[in-house]
Amino acid sequence: MSTMQTRRSVMLALATIGFAVNFWAWALLSPLAVKFQTALHLSAFQQALLVAVPVVVGSVGRIPVGALTDRFGGRIMFPLVSLATIVPVLYLGLAGHDSLAGLLIGGFFLGIGGTAFAVGVPFVNAWFPPQRRGFAVGIFGMGMGGTAISALTTVKLVTAHGTRTPFVITAIVLAAYALVAWLVLRDAPNRTVPTGPAGSFAGRLGAALRLRVTLQAAALYAVVFGGYVAFSVYLPAYLKTAYGLTQADAANRMAGFVVLAVLMRPIGGWLSDRLTPGRVLGAALVVIVASAAVQAFTPGLAPLGTAAFLSMAAALGAGSGATFALVAQLAPANQVGAVTGVVGAAGGLGGFVPPLVMGSIYGYYHSYTLGLALLGLVAFAALLLTVLSVARTGRRPMNEAAHA
Repeated sequence: MSTMQTRRSVMLALATIGFAVNFWAWALLSPLAVKFQTALHLSAFQQALLVAVPVVVGSVGRIPVGALTDRFGGRIMFPLVSLATIVPVLYLGLAGHDSLAGLLIGGFFLGIGGTAFAVGVPFVNAWFPPQRRGFAVGIFGMGMGGTAISALTTVKLVTAHGTRTPFVITAIVLAAYALVAWLVLRDAPNRTVPTGPAGSFAGRLGAALRLRVTLQAAALYAVVFGGYVAFSVYLPAYLKTAYGLTQADAANRMAGFVVLAVLMRPIGGWLSDRLTPGRVLGAALVVIVASAAVQAFTPGLAPLGTAAFLSMAAALGAGSGATFALVAQLAPANQVGAVTGVVGAAGGLGGFVPPLVMGSIYGYYHSYTLGLALLGLVAFAALLLTVLSVARTGRRPMNEAAHA
């Protein structure tokens, strides 16, 4: 392995770890939602709001963070985001978990951790040649498995050692990562830095929004990654309500969903490098539509319900990897951060809405059927977009497709 290949691998590994650590922090409230619902007597909507607030803040925050990464690079932004996330983590663990208001305030600022995604994509993209970017960004995307760390450890740590324990441990890990990132991370030697009026935040954002790939990828990511986020934060509550599972069992099943989606993300990127992102996205969306249709009838968990959720997890992961393979292939090098910010925001916002809708629908109808049917319809609309527009865009030359 050459020196450059070794450096690329080290930078990719550190970026992935940073993404995972920040996503671990970002997802700390979700496994405890049932506990807080019982302790604070929350309604279904309030419980859904509790887990959705960090998602929406982390999503919208990706827009400025992505633009800032284009300007200042991942070497500065990764430690900065990690250190900023420590504050709400400690607040929630030490003082903010005794009231709904405290949880919502802490959850709002906990959203900072979710912006790490918009740092990592342009950072990794700059280190790798075009023909390997889909797979590399897919590997980086495996850092979303930080939500699985939270799902597997948070409830157990709270049960064994008290509510503050997982928050304090996560804060320590964030601080350690920030230090290592500052000492070891380096931006790619050929990284393009925006300058002049186009280098301003407004200029970068406006230029990104004028690219067709930004709007296409944002719409698709709102469905595929939004679906992943929605299920990763709401699945424990869904399984407990719909199937009567214990909190620990529901959290473990959520972790299985997350792990499969995480493993499929680089596979989606790898397939996109060899086929086209449009073909991979089309296949993934077909699976999502079928799985949502099956689960809308709340079949038994063994085997049909489990198969539906695992199929959906695999498709959501592969679709997420394919979406950013599309960005990596078509976005201009000096705009990848800004495009990533917009697309990442759309994905996070796509994850914000479904938990609220599911909670509201269940509170009114005492059934999740309508919510899952709506997911299937949205995925079908995304499938039409992929077939009619994105698949053709992905086959066109880079400059023509990006600026069409």
